[in-house]
Amino acid sequence: MAPPRLDQVNLVVPDVEACRAFYSRLGIDFGETRDPVWAAHHVSAEHDDHTPLDVDLDSTTFARKWNEGWPGGSGVVLGFKVESRDAVDDLVATLEANGAAVQQRPWDAFWGARYAVVSDPAGNAVGIMSPVDPERRSEAPDPS
Repeated sequence: MAPPRLDQVNLVVPDVEACRAFYSRLGIDFGETRDPVWAAHHVSAEHDDHTPLDVDLDSTTFARKWNEGWPGGSGVVLGFKVESRDAVDDLVATLEANGAAVQQRPWDAFWGARYAVVSDPAGNAVGIMSPVDPERRSEAPDPS
C-alpha cells in the first residue's frame, strides 16, 4: 500500500475574503468565481505548477461542519491523501493506537471522500482523506 502523501493545506481563518486577497497577491489562484452561499466560508485553489498543494481557506464557523473536534479560532490543517476509503479508517486506528487524539472520526463527508482529522503531538490538526467519489457526494451543510 502506498504511504499517505501531503496533498493539502487548509487554513481556518476569521476572514476568508481578506485571506483570499492576501494569498492571491502571493500567486495562489482561487479563480474569479464567487459563490454567494460559500464566498464568506470557503474557497479552494487546487495545485498547479506554481502551487504544489491544494490550498483551502475556511471560515472559523465552517470548520466545525467538517471537524467536530475543531478547538475553535484560526489554525492550519495539513491534509494527507490515502489510496482508499478503508485506508482512512485503518490509518486513523493505527495513529490512535499510538496515542494520537482524534478530532473527527472517519466519516463519509458531503464532498464524496472518506475523511478524518487527528491531532499531531503538538496539537496541530492533520486531515486524512480518501479519493473523492462523485457518487458519494451529498448535500453540503449550511456553511454558517
